[in-house]
Amino acid sequence: MKGSDPYSVILRTVSSILALYLFGKAYKNFRGVRQTILRSLIQLARKIPAVQNKVKQETDKVAKDMKANLQVPGESFHTIPARGLGHTEVLKRMKEMKVYDETKYGGGKMSGCIYLGDDAHSSFAVEAYGLFSVSNPLHTDAFPNVRKFETEVIKMTLNMMHADDNACGAMTSGGTESILMAVKAYRDYAREKKGIKAPELIVPVTVHAAFDKACHYFGIKLIHIPLSSSMQVDIRKVEHAISKNTIAIVGSAPNFPHGIIDDIKELGKIAKRNKIGLHVDACLGGFLLPWIASLDEYKDEIPLFDFRVEGVTSMSADTHKYGYTPKGTSVVLFHSHELRNSMFFTAPDWTGGVYGSPTMVGSRPGGLIAAAWGSLVALGCDSYLHYAREIMTTTRVMLKGIKTIPELHVIGDPLVMVIAFSSKSLDIYKINAAMKKRGWHLSSLQNPNSVHLCVTVKHVGKENEFIADLKGSVDEISSNPDAYKNSSAAMYGMAASIPDRTIVKDIISGALSTMLDV
Repeated sequence: MKGSDPYSVILRTVSSILALYLFGKAYKNFRGVRQTILRSLIQLARKIPAVQNKVKQETDKVAKDMKANLQVPGESFHTIPARGLGHTEVLKRMKEMKVYDETKYGGGKMSGCIYLGDDAHSSFAVEAYGLFSVSNPLHTDAFPNVRKFETEVIKMTLNMMHADDNACGAMTSGGTESILMAVKAYRDYAREKKGIKAPELIVPVTVHAAFDKACHYFGIKLIHIPLSSSMQVDIRKVEHAISKNTIAIVGSAPNFPHGIIDDIKELGKIAKRNKIGLHVDACLGGFLLPWIASLDEYKDEIPLFDFRVEGVTSMSADTHKYGYTPKGTSVVLFHSHELRNSMFFTAPDWTGGVYGSPTMVGSRPGGLIAAAWGSLVALGCDSYLHYAREIMTTTRVMLKGIKTIPELHVIGDPLVMVIAFSSKSLDIYKINAAMKKRGWHLSSLQNPNSVHLCVTVKHVGKENEFIADLKGSVDEISSNPDAYKNSSAAMYGMAASIPDRTIVKDIISGALSTMLDV
């Protein structure tokens, strides 16, 4: 390929470094210069066959280790069996598989993921799903009650978020699809109403990666804004980044990494002043924050984040998290039908008939929509308030306990159920590995290196055990800093230290391939 020979690569690299020193703003920050030079040198080195082979060996090793950890007992099926095993035998085997999986996630020590875990409610939801398992909301004339379930889930969520009568929404397969649909709506609306052909979306660096995915899929320039000292998105820098191509700005309530609620009120002012959209990503906390804010002991602590804030034009909230519904549903909300209509897809000239779908997929599992409706109606406000109080009580005890461990520090000032923490003196990923040995599954974060616990109902009553195990893990790593060299701690530490993120992409791609291949 033209320009890809070694001499051209070297020339481009040296030119880039020279330009950086002479003209780049980064020269004011030595660390930034060093990182940029290092990335350039690594990219140059990756052109060398020996280096390519070494990178491949390392990524293959990560994939191999991962595959070994994912192996499960039991017979494998690589082709459809010639003679079916029958319902009874298959269910027997699947029950055994469930018992095995429970050894991995059971015990109520997993960050997020399992938000209620109540056997009676789970059985109820499964039965509700079963009643409508053959339904498909694509065919509303055949399944009118599935439409009823969906519209009522949307309306209940709108009311919970204090929307007015003009607001509307749709159900999706999860938070990622809700975010994808909101971003698509803004892109198409801006293209049609404002003539914007090179759309830009402005988000905090802490926003969910689903926004990266949406912009990647839909050809939108994504602008990440750093945080202020409060660990919220820097309001001043958000407004400074707005251009004629900006379609919307985004805030989190709360964000996934650190559990911090962005200043939605100030973002709303910016959105109104610049006549652009504001999406509030409440996928994680949407079905918890309203109930926490309704409790007398916390109502003054939770800032406004919903449609009561002027300037908020859309929201996303996951029913399958703190709404306690089965996995696979979320809600995306809009302040107007005009904006929501920009989300729709229509194919009026298809030979198969006039076709339209509100979200990404065509056929959808009506059973999940039915189970979501059933969960909201069966639990009611009283249950949501009860669970919110239990979660907050547990969170505050854990937060206080973490602050008593001198080697650790909490990131930001989390108001709700996510607590992120790190260490200046110890490898936080090794502490996480030590916690995993004690049965806890915390989420590893980066930029900065840290971990978090997303508190759920499953953690209620385990707060003292968590603090004791965390202190024990810190003591273990303090006395043996070289522990867990071959664990996931090593991989996260390596990934965080690599300036060339294409290598990290290779590692991630290898891991994804491993998850999908036999």
